[in-house]
Amino acid sequence: MNSNDPIDDRSGHLDAALQRLHHHYQSMPPVAAMQVRIAGYDGQRLQLHAPLAQHVNDKGCAFGGSLASIMTLASWGLVSLHLEEAGIAAEVFVADSQIRYLAPLFADLDVHAQLAPDANWPSFIATLRERGRARTGLAARALLPGGGVATEFTARYVAIAKA
Repeated sequence: MNSNDPIDDRSGHLDAALQRLHHHYQSMPPVAAMQVRIAGYDGQRLQLHAPLAQHVNDKGCAFGGSLASIMTLASWGLVSLHLEEAGIAAEVFVADSQIRYLAPLFADLDVHAQLAPDANWPSFIATLRERGRARTGLAARALLPGGGVATEFTARYVAIAKA
């Protein structure tokens, strides 16, 4: 975790939020089998890591379905963390997504998710508070070990406030 995180100074709030997120991931059997762990969070970007050995395909590189799953999880987790920071109880769903496989990944899966360039958290949070439902765009990337991008992912996520 990055100690420069803007919500890190709230008496362990960030650590508790990340522990809850990790627990959510581990409570889903398919996700637990992926051995996904939270590798970092700086308030704007969530990073996940998973060992290649759990995600290797017949060519010896990362399985495309695993890349898609981990990018979906990273984006879902980022929205969930921002909702928790805002004090909003809501269910988060992926509405749609698109993925581009740019290069094979022959290393552990390192994924970063962040808000899409045309979206912003204050607007998303305000809409959710006002209407009980909101959507926002996310972007994630799986990185190559020497720099560069193996896979790009864009998606829309919907949050529905709990009654």
